[in-house]
Amino acid sequence: MPASLVSHAPAQPSRTALIAAFAIIYVVWGSTYLAIRVAVEQMPPFVMGAGRFLIAGTLMLGFLLARGAARPTARQWAINLGLGVFFLVGGNGSVAWAEQYVPSGITALLLGMTPLFIVLTEWAWPGGARPSAITMVGLMIGFAGVSWLAAPWEKASAGALHPGGLAALVFACISWSFGTIASKRVPHGAQPATAAALQMLGGGAGQLLIALLRGDLARFDPAAVSTPAWSAFVYLIFIGSFVGFSTFVWLMKHSTPARVATYAYVNPVVAVALGWLILDEQIGLRTLASSVVIIAAVIIITTEKSKGANEPKAKAGQA
Repeated sequence: MPASLVSHAPAQPSRTALIAAFAIIYVVWGSTYLAIRVAVEQMPPFVMGAGRFLIAGTLMLGFLLARGAARPTARQWAINLGLGVFFLVGGNGSVAWAEQYVPSGITALLLGMTPLFIVLTEWAWPGGARPSAITMVGLMIGFAGVSWLAAPWEKASAGALHPGGLAALVFACISWSFGTIASKRVPHGAQPATAAALQMLGGGAGQLLIALLRGDLARFDPAAVSTPAWSAFVYLIFIGSFVGFSTFVWLMKHSTPARVATYAYVNPVVAVALGWLILDEQIGLRTLASSVVIIAAVIIITTEKSKGANEPKAKAGQA
């Protein structure tokens, strides 16, 4: 986590801090798909997510207040709790649920489409920018790649993805994208670390409510959870959430959305490699070929957007 993330006074970060922050979200967020996959094998996904974000958010907010950070205002609480629902319930919670049925590497590849949904959401937002012709071409290529990867015309036995898992991942992209654009358009004035803590608390509370409604909490037996699953859970709290998500929010303050969106096509490479190396997830020819198509589409979109004049820098933050 860049040191300036917990600073109370706004400052222009150094090039070293920016490089370190990008490295964190590239590698850490790529690894969280594997950790989520391991955790949800023995933990209900919304119980896991609620515990992960409530613990991380509480620790971070307590840490900040102990260091003398200003207490959040009612407006900052309200806006960031709401953003946390979009990012960490609709976004991350849907991913955790989907990973019960979809391999972690393919999950990361599908979520590589998030920047494409961000383009469409920004276009649909009142006053939003219309995508260029090149961006539209990228969108079509991206959807073609996802369709090829998901292969909805094939039976599950032939290698097609679980339809419910696929739908959950698409919903995760939409929810994360809506939260992204909303965070750009609704200023709240909170420092990045404070915003991250409040958003994690909002996401954790939302996932806890879902777990209660589904009866997951009543069925959860902590004693039945293996050491690897608990280890993955702890990793998600301290590395995925405390470090990764907070760094993402910090980057949204100090870089452009197009540059930060590059995590979406680096994460799949990390996730697929780790899934193959650690979980022995298979990487077939179609997975490789369609992933190249998806990543190419995202690169087209993000590089085209980065050509725009002075993109807004404020956006708050999938892991």
